This record gives sequence, structure tokens and C-alpha cells, in this order.
Amino acid sequence: MKGGLKVSQISLILIGFVCATVLLLAYVKSLFLSSPVLPQNHVLQLSPDLKVKDEEALVEGSGLGQSEESVNLVSEKYSTYTNSSPAIKVTEELISHDKEALGEGGGSGQVEESVNFESEKYSTYTNSSPVIKVSEELCTREEIGGGAPNFTKKGDLKDVSDKKIGSIKQQTDVSTPVSSGGEHSKNLTTTLKRQGCRFAKGRWVVDDSRPLYSGFGCKQWLSSMWACRLTQRTDFEYEKLRWRPKDCQMDEFTGVKFLKRMQNKTLAFIGDSLGRQQFQSLMCMITGGKDRPNVLNVGHEYGLVQSRGSARPDGWAYRFPDTKTTILYYWSASLCDLTPINPSDPATDYAMHLDRPPAFLSHFLPKFDVVVLNTGHHWNRGKLKANRWVMYVNGVPNTNRKMATIGGAKNFTIHSIVNWMNSQLPKHPHLKAFYRSISPRHFFNGEWNTGGTCDNTTPLSEGKEVLQDESSDPDAAAAVRGTAVKLLDITALSQLRDEGHISRYSIKATPGVQDCLHWCLPGVPDTWNEILFAQL
Repeated sequence: MKGGLKVSQISLILIGFVCATVLLLAYVKSLFLSSPVLPQNHVLQLSPDLKVKDEEALVEGSGLGQSEESVNLVSEKYSTYTNSSPAIKVTEELISHDKEALGEGGGSGQVEESVNFESEKYSTYTNSSPVIKVSEELCTREEIGGGAPNFTKKGDLKDVSDKKIGSIKQQTDVSTPVSSGGEHSKNLTTTLKRQGCRFAKGRWVVDDSRPLYSGFGCKQWLSSMWACRLTQRTDFEYEKLRWRPKDCQMDEFTGVKFLKRMQNKTLAFIGDSLGRQQFQSLMCMITGGKDRPNVLNVGHEYGLVQSRGSARPDGWAYRFPDTKTTILYYWSASLCDLTPINPSDPATDYAMHLDRPPAFLSHFLPKFDVVVLNTGHHWNRGKLKANRWVMYVNGVPNTNRKMATIGGAKNFTIHSIVNWMNSQLPKHPHLKAFYRSISPRHFFNGEWNTGGTCDNTTPLSEGKEVLQDESSDPDAAAAVRGTAVKLLDITALSQLRDEGHISRYSIKATPGVQDCLHWCLPGVPDTWNEILFAQL
């Protein structure tokens, strides 16, 4: 045709069109492949393993402060966005109750709560440096008005509401720089700000998952004179109380977690009969009050064997073979070194060296990883006279009038033992030392031998809350101040529990005599061990 396109021209046009189409498709494909894929509307997905348990203990009202904790965020589960940006990793190490706290046995279950993330704050991505802003609403709980605590079939605490809402928002801004070359991505960290925890400040709440062991059981560890379930006592509401710190969380105790935390370690209680109660309480708590034939009696390793003619050994030591955890108690009512003044005389007096630690403690200290010291109730003239103790300082009888008083001598000794322990800590970097404040007595209308009573059976009749910031044992608080020895402050919280003593239900049941010094077990000393566990 005249004026029409020639065959050669049509061929060139077709070839050009095909080439253009191929180039366009290749370009579109490359754009699609290079574009970052954002997961589910830009929301960073968390593993269902991330749980929060019983966090209402973190908050009381609206004045909650915050302390600083470093949190590592590491897990390759979540997403890699571009070749140039590092993998963003998030782990469950956000609070002290980590994954090991979920699903462990030992008689106390774990609460599972999901962590809510505000989706609109998660991610703003750029081609140069992705910035991830994560807002974590950890530890938020809703008040359940008027309802009873909710528990699982196993008795695990799901939620305990006590007329207050506990809520705290902890926000984290984490930015990840672009990694260059073969540089490894660094763990993301955040700082959770919370007021420094004072476990002695808080209140008692009812918790139907308590006690942590049976008062009818635990016969392998618990002295029958302190097992009030085996006496004629009929009220046991005191067993249902749990201590809740005001400004912080107290780690939930389980035997499994305790043994894991104390694996290949030795804990030593050194003190009077209240220290022995704490020791027996801990053994019952670890075992859930069950017999454990595999637990080894290793008292002979520490010279804790019953000598001929004595009612009992100077202490006990047991080892859990699976974790090689050793728990021991040594009786030292005064925390002084006691030596016979005339060793050849069976009726000799004993030098009570106010400025020297017990020989047992100084000798075995290198083998200990945690030491809990206490003294107090043997510091009276009657006890000193009955035990034939004579005060010594610098190896000679004391002539200092100020220290000659019972109060002065006791205070001097507490400062002496704490200062000595503090001087030993640098030599033993693995060692943690606690001085436990005094356990309160509750004799009303007289003393133990003059008709004093403590037969109240209504829990918390004198109040349920401790709001003070200072310890109710000023001598103990002053002794540890400025040292690396920690105060296990149990005085004020125990003061509210006058119904928890042996009272008139002692085994001997002597008419007119009540035990308002020692505690029923299960009972108040269990809380001392929970606070100790939280600080290990």
C-alpha cells in the first residue's frame, strides 16, 4: 500500500514494544522485592511466652515511683526488615518473674498475664535507620470490686484485689542503628524506672493459696512444738495472710526456683531460736512440707552432731542433692564467741566475747554463700545468769560501764558482728550477708512468767499496713548503715501479727504460761523467708 508502513518498520515497532514491556516488568519486580514488608499493620508481634504474673504487688495507689533496671531485648523470632538494618530481637527478660517462673512446680503455680502493646507506637521505619518505639504496659491490673480472690484448680493465685487498683506503665524507646559490614547487632536495652524497693513497707492481704505447706505435715523438718495444727488450737485464719510490699514486687516463692537460685550454694542461719524457726520454715517451704528421703543430713561436715548428754546438736545442715544446695542453722543466741573460762571445770562460767564473732561462723565462712544473722531475745540478766555468761571485751572482763548495761552490750555486739562481716565480704566476693531485725514479742498484761498473754485470735486486729520508712529496730538499722550487709527488716510487719504466736497452745501447756515469742508454723517466719528469697 502507498503511504502505509513497510513490514520492516512494523517489525521494529513490535520489537521496541516487547523490550519496553520486559524492562517495565523487571523494574516493577525489583521495586517489589526491595520494599520492606511490615508485619500485620506495623504491630510488633510478641511470643505468647511473654507473661506477667501477679503484678498488683508493684503498685499501691497513684504515687508509685520507679527504679532503674536494665532489660535486654533479644530474640530472633520477630523480624528482619532490610538487608542493611539489624535483626530486631525481643526477649522475655522484662521483669524479675521470667519464663522459668511459669509452669514450675513446688506447690505454687504461676499467673499468666499477657503484655499489652499500644500498636500505634510500635514502629516508624525509614530507609536509613529503622526506629522502633515500644510502649510496654507491664504490670497493669484491673480492680475487681467486692469479689473473692480468683484461683486456678491447683490453687494458683490468678488475681488478688484488695480495694485498690494496681497499675503502672513502663515505656521503652529503643532505637537501632544501621549495622555496617559484618558488625553484629547489639542487644537492645531499656531502663525501667521504679522506686527502690523497701520490702518492709506494705500490708497484709488474704490469700487463699496460702499456706505454702501443710501444718499437719512437714514432720521431717518442723519441730512439733511449733506445729500449731498438731495442738488444740482451732483457728487458722493467720495461715491465709500474705505480705504485699507497697512499692515493688516480691518474687513468688517456689521450692524449685529457690533451689535453682541457690544451686551449688550454701545458706547459713546463725542466731537464736527465732533463727531456728526461720530455718525450719524454709525447709518446709522448699519441700512443700513433703518428706524428702533423698535430702542428705550433712551436719557432720560442720561439726553439728549431738554430743553425749546434750538435748540436741548445736545445729543442723541438709543438702538437696539435685542442685547441691545446702541449708544449715547454727545456734548462737548472742552472736558472740563463747569460750569456757576454766575448761577443766564442768561448772565453769563462759567468756562472752562481745567483740568477736562465733568461732563456728569465722571458721566456716568461706564455705557459705548466704549468711543470715540474728540476735536479741537472750539479752537479759536472767538469760546471762542462767547460761553463766560473763561479758568480755579485748579478751578480758568488760569494765566499760556503758557496755555493762544489757542494751549497751547488745548494741555493741550487733555493731561488732556486722562490722566484722562487712570486713569479710571483700575476701569472699560470692558471699551475701543479712542481719535480720528483731522478731517482736507480744506479751500483754505481764511477761512470760507473770501471766503475760497473747491469746488474741483475730488476725490484724491492730492494723494491716506498715507505712513507715524507717525500721522499727533502730539498732539493727544503724548497724548495717554504710556497710554491704543488708538488713532483713521484719520487725514492723511482724508486729501486726500478735495472733500468730504459739500462745497457750504449747505442747507443755503450762497453766498461766503463754509463748508470745515463738510463732506458729506455717506462719509469720514464712514471710521472712519470702523477703529473703526476693533479695537473693
